[in-house]
Amino acid sequence: MKSKIVALSRNEEFTTLLNRKKLSNKYVSIFFGQLPNKNTKKLNISFSVKKKIANAVGRNKVKRRLRSIFNEAVKHNSINLKNSYLVVSHSAMLKNDFKNIKETIFQDLNKILK
Repeated sequence: MKSKIVALSRNEEFTTLLNRKKLSNKYVSIFFGQLPNKNTKKLNISFSVKKKIANAVGRNKVKRRLRSIFNEAVKHNSINLKNSYLVVSHSAMLKNDFKNIKETIFQDLNKILK
């Protein structure tokens, strides 16, 4: 069963998360924290890919990869649903294998849980 991802929608949510905790690696920067009035049974997350990284096809590929990784993280309970997340991707997402990206992001998600 696929988990339901709920995107952040308001500008205040983005600015609040940008001022909260941050964890970075060479593939993504993950901003996370608790937001008031958010559903804790679903994953509150948004993915951001800059136009400099690639054309529309490349940006959509990066977003599909990230959605897949975070859906699997929810299934394995390696992600805290109480937090809201903002994931900003870097250009290395297109150049590397999906397996390496997934392992690196899972290691960072385990750091968030600790």
